[in-house]
Amino acid sequence: MTGHSEEEDTSQIMKQFEEKRVSFPPDEEMVSAFVESRDELREADSLTPTDIILAYIQSCEKHKVQPNPKALDQIKEITCVTDRARCLDLSGERLDYCSCESLEEILKSVQFDFISLRGAELEENGASSLLDMFLYYESATHLDVSSNSGMGFSGWLSLSHLLKQSGCLWRLDACNMPMVDYAAQALSKALLTSRLTVLHLENTRLSGKPLFTLVGALKRNGALQELYLGENNFNGYQDSMQLGDLLKYNSTLKTLDLSNNSISDSGLEEICDGLRFQKTGLRTLTLSNNQITHHGMSHLQNVLPCLKTLETLNLGKNSLENRGIHTLKESLMINRSLLQLGLASTGITCEGAVTLAEILAENLQIQRLDVRHNQMLAGGLMALSLALKINHSLIRLDLDQHLKEEKYALSAHRGVGNMLDFLLGDEDEGCNKVIGVELKYPNVKLFIIDSMKNRKELKGYRKDVCQGCGKNTIVVNLLP
Repeated sequence: MTGHSEEEDTSQIMKQFEEKRVSFPPDEEMVSAFVESRDELREADSLTPTDIILAYIQSCEKHKVQPNPKALDQIKEITCVTDRARCLDLSGERLDYCSCESLEEILKSVQFDFISLRGAELEENGASSLLDMFLYYESATHLDVSSNSGMGFSGWLSLSHLLKQSGCLWRLDACNMPMVDYAAQALSKALLTSRLTVLHLENTRLSGKPLFTLVGALKRNGALQELYLGENNFNGYQDSMQLGDLLKYNSTLKTLDLSNNSISDSGLEEICDGLRFQKTGLRTLTLSNNQITHHGMSHLQNVLPCLKTLETLNLGKNSLENRGIHTLKESLMINRSLLQLGLASTGITCEGAVTLAEILAENLQIQRLDVRHNQMLAGGLMALSLALKINHSLIRLDLDQHLKEEKYALSAHRGVGNMLDFLLGDEDEGCNKVIGVELKYPNVKLFIIDSMKNRKELKGYRKDVCQGCGKNTIVVNLLP
């Protein structure tokens, strides 16, 4: 009897299953809301800056916030909404959640080359919302979110989605805020598939685990070409080992900036070990201000002859001294790829200048040499001027504008004058054309050589400003 009841129960259950059906309402009844496509939202031909401003003001009223005066001024300057506008600069403007939401009326109508949110005090929800808008509207090709330590988990997650999915974003600046674990993980995950080519992460406390996480992703990244990691307090041990591994396994990076860290001589050894594997990639390496001494030059000496693509090497603000330059002498003579060498503030005296002159006499492809803020006086300048009689590749030589000690002014000014004489040469000799010389020493005249080798005093000239510091310097430009 028990068995009979079980059979009946089973048959009833089966009938219930057979009777149940899944059905859907008609399509027209299912649609409760819709979002217009980006192209339809941006009816650029019919929009004017005035229309965008009115829509933005209405959005601000809806979200109960004041319109941002800085945003309004920049929208007024837009002349053509069909092309990307140059910039939307909201740096230093406090953007809470409602302020971020109200910006959508601008973003749906105009795309920008550069959007700056530096120091905008973004909160987690506001950052997440705004970054999602950037992705949906493809708002920027260059984005700066630096100095926004309150972005939180959701903000970094949205930034990760933006990096992975954007088809136009090529540069990201995310400096001056701590790279906590979830931020490092979100960024690293995005870099596995991102199209980003330039990444600035200066002063983000990357040292330690965050760097390990980042390097793990960059080893497999095939798009990034420029990486700026200055001011992260990298040490000469674990951090430098990670950087060495990055150079060993990544062959697409063209520029690596490690300035203002604490890599030291031991860390330089790790980096040089990675450089040995750079056959087709790295072109610019910046190691300025890293507590490197002349002892570390032995590691660089061994790897320089092997490098075939490195074009710019900046060792400025390290205590290399004359001994370090002497250690690098043979390798710099052999190397045939290096075009620019930065040795500013490295403790070089006239003795080091003589070594550099010997290098210039043998190295016939170097184009720029920076020796500012060193103790080179008349003797050093004379040695360099003699080398330039032989070297025809150097087109820029950066020297100090002012002397550090007044008592040497006369001899130094004579040295510069002699240097000009050597550069100009005699009419019977083959000589370089001096196309722009700026000197601040007294009683030194400026000359040019025309195509007929006539020596003429240069009455007017365009000042040359150092691209590194933005100040006027003594810059000698030569043409072969």
